[in-house]
Amino acid sequence: MAQPSSLIQRRRSRVLGRKDPVHARAPGGAIGSGAGPYGWPRDEPEADHGRTRSAGTGTHASDALGGSEAGRALALATAGFAVTFWAWALLSPLGATLRDDLALTAFQQSLLVAVPVVVGSLGRIPVGALTDRLGARRMFPTVALLTVLPVLYLGHFADSLAGYLVGGFFLGLGGTTFAIGVPFVNSWYPPERRGLALGVFGAGMGGTAISAFSTVQLAAAFGPSFPFDLVAVVLVAFAAIAVLLLRDRPDRPVPTGSVLARFATVLRMPVALQLAFLYAVAFGGFVAFSVYLPSYLTTAYGLERGDAALRTAGFVVLAVAMRPVGGWLCDRFPPVPVLTGAFAAVCLLAVLASFELPLVLIGTVGFLGLAAALGIGTGAVFALVARLVEPERVGAVTGLVGAAGGLGGFFPPLVMGLVYGVLGDYSLGLVLLALTAATAGALTATALRRRVVEAHRSPAR
Repeated sequence: MAQPSSLIQRRRSRVLGRKDPVHARAPGGAIGSGAGPYGWPRDEPEADHGRTRSAGTGTHASDALGGSEAGRALALATAGFAVTFWAWALLSPLGATLRDDLALTAFQQSLLVAVPVVVGSLGRIPVGALTDRLGARRMFPTVALLTVLPVLYLGHFADSLAGYLVGGFFLGLGGTTFAIGVPFVNSWYPPERRGLALGVFGAGMGGTAISAFSTVQLAAAFGPSFPFDLVAVVLVAFAAIAVLLLRDRPDRPVPTGSVLARFATVLRMPVALQLAFLYAVAFGGFVAFSVYLPSYLTTAYGLERGDAALRTAGFVVLAVAMRPVGGWLCDRFPPVPVLTGAFAAVCLLAVLASFELPLVLIGTVGFLGLAAALGIGTGAVFALVARLVEPERVGAVTGLVGAAGGLGGFFPPLVMGLVYGVLGDYSLGLVLLALTAATAGALTATALRRRVVEAHRSPAR
């Protein structure tokens, strides 16, 4: 165990934004040392996407379990995350096609692509709790196989708005695997390597880019059902591989106690609600653009659907790549100015986009800037989680914040569709995004900054 003076110094360093040379910070998690079931050093509970884990002595994963085993676990988790997110995002690139085929209004089209987002976001809470109990070895193949059912239904049987809404509801299951992979990857890596491991796992969000790149093109080349059939085959293949190769850590703790009671406590914490709002703006903005940008580009700029899908894929790839950059910046600078700057950039660029300037060059630069700012913001929010939340509650707060982020992506597409349906123009919707980002930036620069100062004055919290 570290001496108390050493512990206080490290906590002060984290509050002030200085890099702790002993511990690495996982995105969405806290850090620590002491004895525990994983054999990793720590002095406080470590956040595990809505759960609290303990750890122990300072052995590297390569020493304790073999680097190849940890690497295999990370590769399988990332692949599963990408495949299920690919399925989760199947409806978004087809939004314009379904609008024409089903004679949908702009609001109905927005609702259609937004339903999987909200279900996948809220579903992370029970799926995370089940993962605590059952482990990723059971949960990953189970969720993958269950996702096959709505994928095939949407590809072969849905033929009305109601049918697609029902299929989209169950398709949201594919968006819950974030809550499976984070605790699984955490368990296989020591704190000093966990940040990079979770960054690699987070790249599985690029499954939405796979969907954006391929869905419209595959449907045009091989028929409208082919993208769904292909994803179903890939999901089944991953489930089979996961059953054969995926393994939970043997010393994985199985928590006891009521999940609902812990979650109710978190809901009464003002800092948890503030962080949830900030992540809803940052990650929710990313999700909203990833699902609605194809429809926006085809309607506002008259792009071909394939071209709009490819541009959306570029937006997604850049945002995913900038998420670990946000965490990296917060390792070297205090996270409050990093996050405030990200929200300021979102505000300014959303105002710029509201003028619908030509895509070449200003419009494209504006949208790519939005992607970068939103990506940086998602990483910075979790840096604040680690600094502002009591160690024993970091896990539960992370679960709330993660769910809020996905849920935040549900409302902007609805607002955009409603605004366009009433006014015939998207400008007001983008101005509302700018105002929301400005509010988030102001909250970060005031209330969150005060909490950082208070945490600095009370280092032994």
